[in-house]
Amino acid sequence: MSGPFMNLDNLDIVCYPDPVLRQDARPITEFTPELAALAQRMIELMVQANGVGLAAPQVGIDRRLFVASPTGKAADAHVYINPVLSDFQGAESQEEGCLSLPGITVKVNRPTACHIEAVDINGNPFSHKAAELLARILQHENDHLNGVLIVDKMNTLDRLASRRQLKYLEQEYQ
Repeated sequence: MSGPFMNLDNLDIVCYPDPVLRQDARPITEFTPELAALAQRMIELMVQANGVGLAAPQVGIDRRLFVASPTGKAADAHVYINPVLSDFQGAESQEEGCLSLPGITVKVNRPTACHIEAVDINGNPFSHKAAELLARILQHENDHLNGVLIVDKMNTLDRLASRRQLKYLEQEYQ
């Protein structure tokens, strides 16, 4: 993968309403040193922003890749490529924020457990069960790969509470 991965120093988190956040991300088919460097840079950006997850569309790249670390520490981060979530169980409503929507939190109802199948940075398939915070992070980041944002999960009260910040983000984008 070349092109947008060439200068990772300039890579940054894109904010709503950037159109890349609404695209369906494309599968990754090549596992190169550039891909590994991209994943590493995404982990750095996630940690710098005090996040627990970051998807490739959030850095302007329409590929099916995200990183996640329930502790927010780089040492605990995992890379998920071409993920598929299944076997959802339970349900719980919790506040969620998003690095692409700074200053906005939304109560989101999600399953409390799920199963994930993905590929690692070397192209090796793996799978595991996730529960609680990790399950929530995986679902949130997977939503990004499908162009879904927490604003899509807002109820009327959330919209009213967030309207000023959303308007600010929209004006900043122009």
